[in-house]
Amino acid sequence: MTHTPRATAVVHALRPGTGLPLVLLHAFPLDHRMWEDAAALLPGAPHGAAAQPVLALDLPGLGAAQGVPLPDPSLDASADAVAAALARAGHDRAVVAGLSMGGYVALAVLERHPGLVAGLGLLDTKAGADTEEARANRLRIADAVESAGTVDEVLPMADALLGRAARDRGTADRVRAWIGAQPPAGVAWSQRAMAARPDRTALLEEFTGPALVLVGEEDQPTPVAEARRTAGLLGVEPVVVPGAGHLTAVETPGAVAAALAELLARAAAGR
Repeated sequence: MTHTPRATAVVHALRPGTGLPLVLLHAFPLDHRMWEDAAALLPGAPHGAAAQPVLALDLPGLGAAQGVPLPDPSLDASADAVAAALARAGHDRAVVAGLSMGGYVALAVLERHPGLVAGLGLLDTKAGADTEEARANRLRIADAVESAGTVDEVLPMADALLGRAARDRGTADRVRAWIGAQPPAGVAWSQRAMAARPDRTALLEEFTGPALVLVGEEDQPTPVAEARRTAGLLGVEPVVVPGAGHLTAVETPGAVAAALAELLARAAAGR
């Protein structure tokens, strides 16, 4: 009998604590390190209480989750891997926030494991499926990366995903190093998984828990107008970060930390 591999995600505790955790899901083609600056700026608990844990995951095929056999490409598999990793860490409920691809996975978690999601953060992402053109481009990139055996095809994303100010600060060099550390197999798998994702817009209208929609003012892949549509369906006002591009958590970690802290506080209070 042929064994079908299961996708694996790896949990990194960016802040220890007790109670409802904040779970952070990274963008493509990066790993959990993109969240470290924002996590470090999250405020501690008030009045001497224990802080809530902050967990950042490496999604299947990337970061510390590379080198593991992967199933057929699917963000459903990624969502199941996230839920399983959190269960192993002792968490059956969390505030789940994702940026870009991480947002796609967060929505898949909401669909497949709704009881897990106590609060939802969607940063620089969208709920719709790819257009035919975007899907074809993802598959082209996946084939190119796999064929070349390098991630050279996606290295230019280090500049393309950032706003002007972050590029001027040299942030692209840092992002390029993160991309270069990813394996071609994981990059190709992630592209194919994103290409296959369905439209999950209907989930937005059904979700009644605390929600955050955040977007960089200069975000090109998922512009402000897209974030406004997403926020409208969730019944919230979008947070628009001035001077930031697509990787807000890397470019403007303070603004992202403040928004995530507010979401986490509302979820912990059941609002």
